[in-house]
Amino acid sequence: MELKELTDDMYYPDDRPTGLGQIILLCISILINSLGNALTVSLNLGSALWTASAVNLGHLFSVSLGNMLLFEGIAVILANALLLRSIDWHRMIGNLIFMIPFSYLVGGLTRLLVVTGIQSLPTWLAVIIDVVGVMMIGAGISIYQRINIVLHPNDDLMQILRFRYLHGNPIIAQFVAYLPPIILIVSCFFISQAIWAVNVGTLVSLLFQGTFIGISDRLLFPRLKHQKLFQA
Repeated sequence: MELKELTDDMYYPDDRPTGLGQIILLCISILINSLGNALTVSLNLGSALWTASAVNLGHLFSVSLGNMLLFEGIAVILANALLLRSIDWHRMIGNLIFMIPFSYLVGGLTRLLVVTGIQSLPTWLAVIIDVVGVMMIGAGISIYQRINIVLHPNDDLMQILRFRYLHGNPIIAQFVAYLPPIILIVSCFFISQAIWAVNVGTLVSLLFQGTFIGISDRLLFPRLKHQKLFQA
């Protein structure tokens, strides 16, 4: 079955925002996602799995979070090319355009939040904020995946799996996309005998991130449909 047959009901060109509208929504979604990631990392109560894997790799190799997110993203770009069985330079350059400012924005916001003393919050409140951070990540992903101008390679991986291999199911696609960071986190633990950024928020992300994305698809800017899925 061709990809277009799987997604005709999700692709409506008449609902596509203007060029300026897409840029504005893209910027909003990146800020939402970056702040969500920074909240989970600064609280150290569990980050989204890709971010958690970057935190653990960063501690293992003494590399800053921003740089490790960048290195990890480059590896995922290559993996995406293998899944697509083609070298799409436009797509790969778009991944880099998204990833470079995003990586350092997360790192910068994390340092800023740590300075504010966010880690001294009561545990019950910190857990709530951490879960809200995971939900913000899902909301940001939902918006920029539907716009589909440029994507973070990790989210492009989920998009490719969702629409190329898994019949549009965001929950199963997110589980499959999380296998590589889970393997990285476990490997880092066996090497260093320490684990970072893995806690209740990580479990919430593992179990419900795909659900948060699907809910956000329906509730946030509901007229915004998935664009250009024939390219995924």
